[in-house]
Amino acid sequence: MKIDITDRPFDPWQCIQTHQRDALEPGSHGAMTVFVGSMRDFNEGDEVQAMELEHYPGMTERFLQRLADEAGQRWSLLDLLIVHRVGYLQPGDPIVLVAVWSAHRLDAYEANRFLMEALKSRAPFWKKEQTSCGPRWVEKNTPGYGA
Repeated sequence: MKIDITDRPFDPWQCIQTHQRDALEPGSHGAMTVFVGSMRDFNEGDEVQAMELEHYPGMTERFLQRLADEAGQRWSLLDLLIVHRVGYLQPGDPIVLVAVWSAHRLDAYEANRFLMEALKSRAPFWKKEQTSCGPRWVEKNTPGYGA
């Protein structure tokens, strides 16, 4: 299991390939699900030129570790990878990668969705958008599935 919060650009597909090569035995899994989220150039009806994504070091990592542990308890997982970007981002930049490996697809699908929904609705990240109307803080997280 790997959790990485980074202020550097990342290639989600390279992260997956490297993690799978280094952490999983060939043939050990029957399913892998991947979610990659990237920055949009619009939000709440306005054009967004850039965004600053902030977090509290230590607190955010502990929160993500608790999510990963909960996913591992709820589903039969072989491994997972979470990469989340912080700092200055531009439209099109990857922000988040959630990859889950399991023996069967249902566990991988459900665990990936659980992790991504919790990241979007509860994780301690704060977004400051640069819009055509000036800078603004995003006031609320995205509601989770079923909210």
